[in-house]
Amino acid sequence: MTTPPPAPPTATTTATTTGEPLPARHRISARVRILLWLLVVMTVALAAVATTARSILLGDLDHRISTLLAQETQEFANFVEHGKDPDTGAPFAGPRRLLEVHLQRQYADTGEELLAVVTEGAGPSTLRQNREIATRLPLHKDRGSLKTITGSTESTGALQRPEGEIRWAKVDVGTGDRSPQGTFVVAFHADGERAVVNGVFRVLLAISGVALLMTTGIAWAVAGRILAPVRLVRTTAAQLTEQDLTRRIPVHGRDDISALAETFNAMLDRLERAFGTQRQFIDDAGHELRTPITIVRGHLELMGDDPAEREETVRLVTDELDRMSRIVEDLLLLAKAERSDFTHPEPVQLAELTADVYVKVRALGRRDWKLDGGAEGWAMLDPQRITQAMVQLAQNAVQHTAPGAVVRIGSRLTDTGEVELYVADSGSGVQPQDAEVIFQRFRRGAARRGSRGSGAGLGLSIVKAIAEGHRGRVELRATPGGGATFVLLLPCSPVAEPDVEAVGL
Repeated sequence: MTTPPPAPPTATTTATTTGEPLPARHRISARVRILLWLLVVMTVALAAVATTARSILLGDLDHRISTLLAQETQEFANFVEHGKDPDTGAPFAGPRRLLEVHLQRQYADTGEELLAVVTEGAGPSTLRQNREIATRLPLHKDRGSLKTITGSTESTGALQRPEGEIRWAKVDVGTGDRSPQGTFVVAFHADGERAVVNGVFRVLLAISGVALLMTTGIAWAVAGRILAPVRLVRTTAAQLTEQDLTRRIPVHGRDDISALAETFNAMLDRLERAFGTQRQFIDDAGHELRTPITIVRGHLELMGDDPAEREETVRLVTDELDRMSRIVEDLLLLAKAERSDFTHPEPVQLAELTADVYVKVRALGRRDWKLDGGAEGWAMLDPQRITQAMVQLAQNAVQHTAPGAVVRIGSRLTDTGEVELYVADSGSGVQPQDAEVIFQRFRRGAARRGSRGSGAGLGLSIVKAIAEGHRGRVELRATPGGGATFVLLLPCSPVAEPDVEAVGL
């Protein structure tokens, strides 16, 4: 007979073996878990306090009973040694009179029973104080227990009875071999005192129960208030989408929960910037690449068999492909500007950096290049990124000036602790309405100052990104005598001149 195949695993088994999260109805919220742990700890603590208090009270009761028994027997022993008959003024003639007088003079505590057993010719007789004992069966009525105590060889002990425990002590007395014998017995019925201790214990338990209920209510409210930002984080995270990353969590206080909210908000800021950069890159790429792609496709579709026409078409297509490559590279650079590792600052000598930039930009075009001075000192900058920005500004000046025009390169320190690296041209300048938009992507301004370039309008955006990567900014100023001056303003913290070995010289 063929064995049937095993049944497929149930949904519950699959969820368990694949590590998927439990359904919401199977989860226990952090608020409930905190409350349960608090209840367990509070219950154990309160029970320990009540039990310890009961043990201390019972120990104190046992000590007090032992002290009372020892005191009563000691007083009786002193009375036997020094006591005299009040009627004759002489020592007692026998144990019976001695015990009677001693019992008359004693005041028993609550639960304490004083009695004596005298052995005479007719048999043992019991003497006791004329007072009621708060117990179901006093010792003087319990002949069997009294006989057990008087017949014991011990001077003190405890007797367990159905009616309750008795703690006892005794002293045997006699005046000679032919005289009647007697026994002084001190008995303490501990049940009453133990009942008081147990009552205190029950009161402590009741108070602990009330305190536990109050603690539960307070803890539920406090835990809910403390965990409210956590629930808000969870709700906000569940509502976030790629299209809406603007929600933020209100931050109140200076505790760990507020730190969590701040961290979550910072993460949302990074996500929003990342998605924004991604969307902008896609939009910019789609917008700017659509035209050259259309041009390439159109020329290829209309290309004939004439060699001259084919050569011209190839030249145009190659030019458009080169322009597309430059656009893609610029867009990738702007996308990298959002990353934390976009710049790699290191100690840089400002005058040397300025001179290096001047040497490099002189090959960009036939202009009257002038080195307008270099700042003295060292600063923490990324020399490659700064050089890239300055070369871009110089290229921009070449595109907007005529051959032979003066272009100045320089750097200087300001009174506010910043360093300025600038490129000043003597062209036609920038129109006021264009100054607000030229640093935006793909914006060239309404008047392009007679530009000869064919850029995509990303150069100044790259310069702005490099400046912001150094926690600085880029500004446009008017050049005295006409023209435009682009200035990189970067924070310049004092940097000590590094050792020769440190810079690899």
